[in-house]
Amino acid sequence: MVEPINAAAVTALAGEPLDWRFKGLPGSWWGRTPAEICAAAAKFVYEDALGPVCVLRAEALSRNLAVMAGWCRDRDVELAPHGKTHMAPQLLARQFESGASAVTVATISQARIYRAFGVRDFIVANELVDAAALRWVAAELDGDPEFNLMCWVDSVAGVQHMASTLEGVSRPVDVCVEIGLAGGRTGGRETSAVEEVARAAAECPALRLVGVAGYEAALGHDISQEALTRVTAYLSQLRSAVERLADLFETDSVVVTAGGSTYFDAVADVLTIGSVAGRRVRTIVRSGCYLTHDHGLYARTSPLREGLRPAFEVWAQVMSRPERNLALLTMGRRDVSFDQGMPAPLELSDSIVTKLNDQHAYLMLGQEDQGAVEVGRWLRFGISHPCTTFDKWQMIPVLDEDDRVVDLIRTFF
Repeated sequence: MVEPINAAAVTALAGEPLDWRFKGLPGSWWGRTPAEICAAAAKFVYEDALGPVCVLRAEALSRNLAVMAGWCRDRDVELAPHGKTHMAPQLLARQFESGASAVTVATISQARIYRAFGVRDFIVANELVDAAALRWVAAELDGDPEFNLMCWVDSVAGVQHMASTLEGVSRPVDVCVEIGLAGGRTGGRETSAVEEVARAAAECPALRLVGVAGYEAALGHDISQEALTRVTAYLSQLRSAVERLADLFETDSVVVTAGGSTYFDAVADVLTIGSVAGRRVRTIVRSGCYLTHDHGLYARTSPLREGLRPAFEVWAQVMSRPERNLALLTMGRRDVSFDQGMPAPLELSDSIVTKLNDQHAYLMLGQEDQGAVEVGRWLRFGISHPCTTFDKWQMIPVLDEDDRVVDLIRTFF
């Protein structure tokens, strides 16, 4: 059996010495490997760090992996987690160990990184029109019979563009016809256009039509009843397309896939079809943020918000108290996500971050906190939206409940 990721390549990361490249980590770690630091059960303390720093919580990661795996198993859906969330082969390896069937990426650059670690099963949740990207896919298909990749098509012009670049390939590229939302991003809008694209793909020797794809959160993460009704209606369009296009699919099993980190329960409810025209239907969800969860966006919107635990923390120091109710922190846009909400103080009762500069955070202090937030104090913050925190850190310590380092996660953005 071929392993879903090269364990030796992943393990080798623990043998690469640390140095100045990894912000926040103690200078005393330079020249030592992650394996040596973990073996020493080093305690990660504020005084050793060159703040701000980002850490992950080991217990929360393990819990979240188990919760999501159980949820997928109970609903008979596959999970292809979005690897762009963390771009960390070590974390992807744990997701595969927990039952993931493939990795989802948004670009071929992301796919190439995971391919360097031996990953063989990919979903590219995007259209591919870059000739260089298509040539790379063709070369991988030609060179490795175990390599599998599917991507989206949403126009006849896109099919024709792919066909011209992929002419003469030994193995066709698997594609799903993508259905979009009015006002959203990619994906065909009209039923007639979707059917035209599907026929064009099925007739193209360089492509193999394998299913239907979409992204139900293209318009946001609202979980009001009105929004859920709109999401369900959209997912019903995907289901209808699978049934309507059944005779065009070119494989014994048909893929239907959607599911970010807010509505994957609706995806499972609507898109678990079983079979069409004698073909088994594989329902694949693509959530990426479940692994770390958060203290903001997904704490409010995840279907599993009662079971998942936030794993991310960013630690920063108070550098200035220029006003009675204001503290400035050593943390900014280059360190923590802000696109889906500000970082949340974990040790203060009624204070909030109101603004970020590149290297500063503005912490408005509530009455109860003003006397406790002195210059030099370290504070812990939860984040909102893991994707845009991961990309700011090349090396992230994983801590146990006693703040001892049990792993060091390398990211590749």
